[in-house]
Amino acid sequence: PYKTTIPGTDVSFEMLPIPGGEFMMGSPESEADRNEDEGPQVKVKVEPFWMGKHEVTWDEYDIWSFRLDIQRRKIAGKEPTKLDSVADAVTRPTPPYTDMTFGMGNGGDPAICMTQHAAKMYCRWLSEKTGHFYRLPTEAEWEYCCRAGTKTAYSFGDSATAEGDVQNKASLLDPYGWHTGNAAGNDPPVGALKPNPWGLYDMHGYLREFTADGWHDDYVDAPTDGSARSVEEGDTAAVVVRGGSWKDRYDALRSAS
Repeated sequence: PYKTTIPGTDVSFEMLPIPGGEFMMGSPESEADRNEDEGPQVKVKVEPFWMGKHEVTWDEYDIWSFRLDIQRRKIAGKEPTKLDSVADAVTRPTPPYTDMTFGMGNGGDPAICMTQHAAKMYCRWLSEKTGHFYRLPTEAEWEYCCRAGTKTAYSFGDSATAEGDVQNKASLLDPYGWHTGNAAGNDPPVGALKPNPWGLYDMHGYLREFTADGWHDDYVDAPTDGSARSVEEGDTAAVVVRGGSWKDRYDALRSAS
């Protein structure tokens, strides 16, 4: 694991090492609440990589989107480093038309309301800024991380509900993920709930997360090496988002959803 500070700022982020291995991507036909685009299951081999400990926060994202690093250098009268000069050339978004947090908080809260392209460009900027390569995970890598060595519907088991609990339909999920049943009135920072077995937070719920893949309606001919399927080759030119969100029911937070 490592923690690094974005150069020229006091903002840091953490990455966790993910061991390589094989897993069955998608859900078996016997899984409750399964969707058709989650199969057929395919065995995928994933090489080792690093994954963010939690979702990217506004503190991180705003440095790029609002050019805060450039403004900070100007105020301090500092010359850009070689890495700064390259990072400064990476395109950034136009100013937003409104507050893109939509009242859901900023700072240590997860960044929301960007396109997949913006997420990719943030990764490119971060790569140039730090001198280390960052990118979006592929869909296979994301599910591999969410499962964290498990084969069940969620990383904590097959059911979101404790046996005999008729009051809370997601009593077992509540400690791990924000969903429509437990998120009302909450505006927590990232990592407020329990992590999965590999130490990753908010994989179930809170925000839907972009992957590098284009969406297909099944996993026929899906790569078996953990690589991404291009957006251009996808069924609708749509992109893949994973993990469900605080606006989704518990079943949309399953590892394969």
